[in-house]
Amino acid sequence: MAGENKILAEKILEQLGGAGNIESYTHCMTRLRVTPHDESLVNKAAIKKIEGVIGFVEEETLQIILGPGKVNRVTEEFGKLIESSGEINLKDRAAVVKGEINKKNATPFKLFLRKIASIFIPLIPALVASGLITGISKAVIQAGWLPEESQLATILTVIGGGLFAYLGILVGINAAKEFGGSPALGGLAGILIINPAAATITLFGEELLPGRGGLIGVLLAAIFIAIVEKRVRKFVPQSLDIIITPTIALLVTGIVTYLVFMPVGGFISDIITKGLLSILDMGGIVAGFVLGATFLPLVVTGLHQGLTPVHLELINSIGDDPLLPILAMGGAGQVGAAFAIYLKTKKPRLKRAIGGGLPSGILGIGEPLIFGVTLPLGRPFITACIGAGFGGAFQAYFDIATVAVGVSGIPLAFIVNNGEVFLYLVGVFIAYAAGFVFTYLFGFKDEMAGEFD
Repeated sequence: MAGENKILAEKILEQLGGAGNIESYTHCMTRLRVTPHDESLVNKAAIKKIEGVIGFVEEETLQIILGPGKVNRVTEEFGKLIESSGEINLKDRAAVVKGEINKKNATPFKLFLRKIASIFIPLIPALVASGLITGISKAVIQAGWLPEESQLATILTVIGGGLFAYLGILVGINAAKEFGGSPALGGLAGILIINPAAATITLFGEELLPGRGGLIGVLLAAIFIAIVEKRVRKFVPQSLDIIITPTIALLVTGIVTYLVFMPVGGFISDIITKGLLSILDMGGIVAGFVLGATFLPLVVTGLHQGLTPVHLELINSIGDDPLLPILAMGGAGQVGAAFAIYLKTKKPRLKRAIGGGLPSGILGIGEPLIFGVTLPLGRPFITACIGAGFGGAFQAYFDIATVAVGVSGIPLAFIVNNGEVFLYLVGVFIAYAAGFVFTYLFGFKDEMAGEFD
């Protein structure tokens, strides 16, 4: 297996123009993200045809879709090849890369959402793990299989809930880093918001409420402390920087946070949560259909990660998240469409692509099917979105919600509110069925799959 990953990494690196053409690289759950020094040296058509490459996306970086699990191993081999070549020093180029990001086809709003996404993407493994442990623990206790007073139940609750209690610190660290500040100061910005001792502060006749402003307040405070730190550093002698700069940055940010960011963050949080809940309440199944059907195009742009703070803020404000089950239907529609294509096509290469992507799709990672199957074919992507809309309408009608954030698909059932698991799974199978029917009847003909010959 290690040999296969190395061979795949070698093929990809060759078509990217070799080690000397790599400015930087990283990976997310499914994609190897590369910034080349000279994009004209990249053979994009050849990369798409490499066996093992599921899809290829051009955004701020070149994104080579390899699938969950696989991408980690191939990236590791990719890095070894670059390091052994001796042609570049990625650390030396890191600062240059940030300033040379290709802004082609990127609006300021998209760039902002991608920046927010970059704060939360590294937290996804922790969110998934904590969410699953929390959800499964609650289900087991609710079913009576484990006494709530038992030490095991307490241990599981503490393990699963720890992240959500201190999430503001991790978000602050990543936000400060993303905006050019010191990660440790970003963590302090998060502590300013969640510190229980804030309750002892009285301003304008009212006591502060720890956590008020939620992750919105944390983001504001962490971005602000990064900006203050950079501004102060310009005027402080280098010999005194370690003492004066962080002290002033923390002091100024602390005062502004309690006077401005906590109330403003709370106001924005209320608008987001109440606005979404109003849309779902008034729009009902129509809102559910529209949200479910339009989520996949957001995934294609990579901007769906920008919704993570919205999901977390809903949980923080009302205790659960009714938006995530609706959006999760996007992946379910893809699964149904993929099954339909698999049954209709006679092309072995297309069947292999679907067979490789279906397990991930069922488990909530839809990108392999999107970029490897439905999007290249065109029409099946649309019929998959329609199927997702029917699933989203069902979830909205029954007001299904999750208690944490995690991957979609079948595993999301573990973090759905107790008593709603069966209904959630019914919605998933409705999306499967609708995606299948619309794709089988209207979305696919074998002659559309010429590139899979």
